Amino acid sequence: MNNSDDPLSSEFTHWVEEKSQALKYELGEKFPIPPTILAADHIHPETTGQKLEEVLLGHESPTPEFLEEVAALESAEPWSEEELARQALEAGGADNDVSTPE
Repeated sequence: MNNSDDPLSSEFTHWVEEKSQALKYELGEKFPIPPTILAADHIHPETTGQKLEEVLLGHESPTPEFLEEVAALESAEPWSEEELARQALEAGGADNDVSTPE
């Protein structure tokens, strides 16, 4: 027996919506959503925002942030053979076993 014209029903619905929004806010403060941008230096910059293929194929215009990332990559020093060897030894390969590097 739910009558949408009933003023008590609409007041109750409004009250529930307000409480629900307040609870969402409170939970958001207690449990913030972690950032979605991957900022680790070992992760390729394509995962941080725009994808290179989308820009090159003309699907998207490069953003200033994307152009800054490309400029930083171009000006970065190349990795030494020792660093590349260290990373290869730390990588587990397809079986994810670091004792058998690939």
